[in-house]
Amino acid sequence: MAVAGTRTSAASLEWAICNLLNNRHVLKKAKEELDAQLGQDQLIEEPDITKTTLPSRYHLRELEIVPGGRHACAARRRDPKVWDDPLSFKPERFLTGKTGAYKLMPFGLGRRSCPGEGLAYRLMTLTLGSLIQCFEWDTVDGEEINVDEKVATLMSRVQPLEVVMKARPDLAKILS
Repeated sequence: MAVAGTRTSAASLEWAICNLLNNRHVLKKAKEELDAQLGQDQLIEEPDITKTTLPSRYHLRELEIVPGGRHACAARRRDPKVWDDPLSFKPERFLTGKTGAYKLMPFGLGRRSCPGEGLAYRLMTLTLGSLIQCFEWDTVDGEEINVDEKVATLMSRVQPLEVVMKARPDLAKILS
């Protein structure tokens, strides 16, 4: 269980970074929200999760849709009858909280749902929030990240992720 939870969290984090760098307006909005809600002198902590709408409330859920995998639910994730423009990265679609039980099932549903769902949302929120809060992100070549996928035990990227992350000027203040 520990390996499964670690690998899926790492893969989700990688896809989150890819999607945010390929949609820099969303990354900018996320950074502005963290700065506005938490200021620039404290690192995001678990109680802060409820103060923000990101990333757990919509970025993580969006990852389950774009770029979808070849799972049992993949067809539903890409179905234009279920989602408006399903292949586009639109995290704001989840802000209303009205996705419906069968429209979105990133952790399964019912008896076979993932027991680590709550932990995964907290872990991803804190990790991604900390990375957004502490670093300026860019791609190595300034171009979009290739999001071609391959199927293994997890939906993986064909090419390894390479990004440039520079510490934000106020990092020392945040970490102190």
